[in-house]
Amino acid sequence: MKKQNTPAEIPEIRPGQSIELLKELHILTRDGKLNQDTRRKLKQVYHLYQFIEPLLADARSLADHGAGKSYLGFILYDLFFKDRQAEEKRGHIYGIETRKELVDKSRELAARLGFEGMSFLDITVEESTHSNQLPEQIDVVTALHACNTATDDAIRFALTKQARHIVLVPCCQAEVAATMRARKNESLAATSLSELWRHPIHTRELGSHLTNVLRCLLLESHGYQVTVTELVGWEHSMKNELIIASKSTANGGRPRKNAHERAEAILREFNIEELAPRFAY
Repeated sequence: MKKQNTPAEIPEIRPGQSIELLKELHILTRDGKLNQDTRRKLKQVYHLYQFIEPLLADARSLADHGAGKSYLGFILYDLFFKDRQAEEKRGHIYGIETRKELVDKSRELAARLGFEGMSFLDITVEESTHSNQLPEQIDVVTALHACNTATDDAIRFALTKQARHIVLVPCCQAEVAATMRARKNESLAATSLSELWRHPIHTRELGSHLTNVLRCLLLESHGYQVTVTELVGWEHSMKNELIIASKSTANGGRPRKNAHERAEAILREFNIEELAPRFAY
């Protein structure tokens, strides 16, 4: 019978990590090994975890929006929340996903692993904002690779739930670019800045960049301190921007004075004022 590797023989695996979970996430092969590709994947998981772990120190609840297969939630629970379940400061992770088949699979896996502090809801963002299945206040909200406006929906949920920390990895931002494209002729006649998005590829790239800039200003206008950094190396993914927002304690959570005005000015300058309900509220 072929001998399987144990955690002690794989130095990358941390003490107490669930081997069954790592196999389920395809980080370990079926026979319990790491190959070059899965070793790189595990390194990326730890890299993301080092950004989120400090935010969890005083957190009792985390909601993962657009959770998909809930890989992030499972990793966070396994590395952090699992060992706190017997303590007073136990935490709970909520995976929110509209695809029922993925929610059912996550529920089955959590039950099999004994991860009692995890719940999975097959509801929309709008439903989650008012659902009695969630507490009135959520400490941490995450949305990783939430496509297009799903990231904005997660931000609105986080603001409604008075989240202390928000972690976003935006993906496939198309709404701003589409609005810029639809009003391109009007913009070309109004300002020389429109040369920045005259060509389709520039429209797409600038629209994506503007989307994240406006999101940061929105968060700052609601009293968050925002950090924008790189998630992983560009060789792994072009969807690489990591936005971390935390309620400021230094100034009592007061909003940045000119954040709202700056957002409105950008919307006006780029002729996309119709998007104010999404980015300037």
